[in-house]
Amino acid sequence: EVQLVASGGGLVQAGGSLTLSCKASGFTDDDYVIMWFRQAPGKEREGVSCVSGRAISNQDGRSWYTDSVKGRFTISSDNAKKTVYLQMKSLKPEDTAVYYCAAGSQCTGGIFGAWGQGTQVTVSS
Repeated sequence: EVQLVASGGGLVQAGGSLTLSCKASGFTDDDYVIMWFRQAPGKEREGVSCVSGRAISNQDGRSWYTDSVKGRFTISSDNAKKTVYLQMKSLKPEDTAVYYCAAGSQCTGGIFGAWGQGTQVTVSS
């Protein structure tokens, strides 16, 4: 059974930084992706960044970002620790949301069947 544990949220001023962690367990091969999602109050959940299990194993840097975070957020991983990180810099109030990591079949149009608990990120202006 795949399990994900997200952590690292908090309160930060605009322009500040936070790093979220998603510790994963239960994968039996590299045929999966880890996506960070976020959901702000009153808004739909959106995908933020994504990395494949193969990219994690190979540490090849391949990843996906939604346009609004490109250049500010960086997804990375530690294969030995089975942990995916989302480093967030130059945070804006509009980044305020509950952030979730999820495991799925593919970054775009994929099905995500395993979810970590949300971690709140609040960016004050």
